[in-house]
Amino acid sequence: MDPRKITELFGIEYPIIQGGMIWTSGWRLASAVSNAGGLGLLGAGSMYPDVLREHIIKCKKATNKPFGVNVPMLYPNIEDIMDSIVELGVKIVFTSAGNPKTWTSFLKKNGITVVHVVSSVKFALKAQDAGVDAVVAEGFEAGGHNGRDETTTMVLIPSVKEKINIPLIAAGGIATGQAMLAAMVLGADGVQIGSRFAASQEGSAHELFKHRIVEAKEGDTHLTLKELAPVRLLKNKFYKNVQEAYAKGASKEDLIALLGRARAKRGMFEGDMDEGELEIGQVSGLIHDIKPAAIILKDMMKEFEKSKKLVAAFRSNS
Repeated sequence: MDPRKITELFGIEYPIIQGGMIWTSGWRLASAVSNAGGLGLLGAGSMYPDVLREHIIKCKKATNKPFGVNVPMLYPNIEDIMDSIVELGVKIVFTSAGNPKTWTSFLKKNGITVVHVVSSVKFALKAQDAGVDAVVAEGFEAGGHNGRDETTTMVLIPSVKEKINIPLIAAGGIATGQAMLAAMVLGADGVQIGSRFAASQEGSAHELFKHRIVEAKEGDTHLTLKELAPVRLLKNKFYKNVQEAYAKGASKEDLIALLGRARAKRGMFEGDMDEGELEIGQVSGLIHDIKPAAIILKDMMKEFEKSKKLVAAFRSNS
C-alpha cells in the first residue's frame, strides 16, 4: 500500500474517496467531504445533464478543494454529461458500468484524471489497458449495482493488486478505520466509502432512507435481480415481491415489469420505504448513526491511526 499514490493523484489530504452514489451524492455531500480532506464525488447516475451542471457549479462555490464526478457509462445522455464536465472544468472523473475505452482518451485529452470502477481482475486489466489513472476494485458487499461473480473485497483486492501496476482503491464493506487499514494491508492504496456517507447529514437521500440504514442489521441486505443488473437491496416489501416473483418462475420480462421505472428514486430520494428500491451495502449493519461527513471522515482516520498502532504493538510483542 502507498496512500501517497492516491493523495498525490487527486491533491487531497487523506486517501478516502466518497462514493458517487445515486440519489445520495449531491453537491452538499461532495463539498463537505472535500473540505474535510477527502475526495467528494457527485453521483451523475441520478442526474439529468442540467441537474449535474447545477451541482457542479454549487460544489465549486462550496469548496476550493478537488472534487469529482462519478459517471455510469450506460447513462442515456452520456455525451451531454461528458461535455458538461469538460466545459465546467471538472478535473476528476470516476467511470463505471461500461467499457473504459469509450471515454478515457477523451477525458484525458481534456486534462481530466480518470478512474474506473471494476468488480474483477479481468476488468481491472481492461481499465489499465484503456489508460485510466487508477481503478476502484469493488467487492460484492457493496450497495447498489454490483459484479455478477460475487467476489468479496477481501479476495478481490489482493487479486487485482497482483495483476496491475496503477493505483488501487478498495471499495465494498468499508465503513471504519479498521476496515480501511485491512483493505490497505491487502494491497489497496486508498479506499472508496459509500454506505457510511449515505448515512450522513449532507447526503441528499431521504431522511427515512437514512434511518433505515441505521436500523439495518446483519443479513438485512441481499444481492438480487441478476438477470437485469445485480443490485444489493435492503429487504422491504418490494424486495419480498421480487423474491415471490422468483418463486413463481418469473421471466426476465416479468422482472423488468415488476421493477418498472424510477424505483430507486422512489425509495432512496422520495422516501417510499415499502415500494422503493433501497440500495445499500452489507456494512449498513455497522452504521449506527447519522453524522456530518466531516466527522465521519475524522473518526475514520482516528480509527485508522489507532489500528495501525495496535498492529505495530502486536508485531513488536510477537
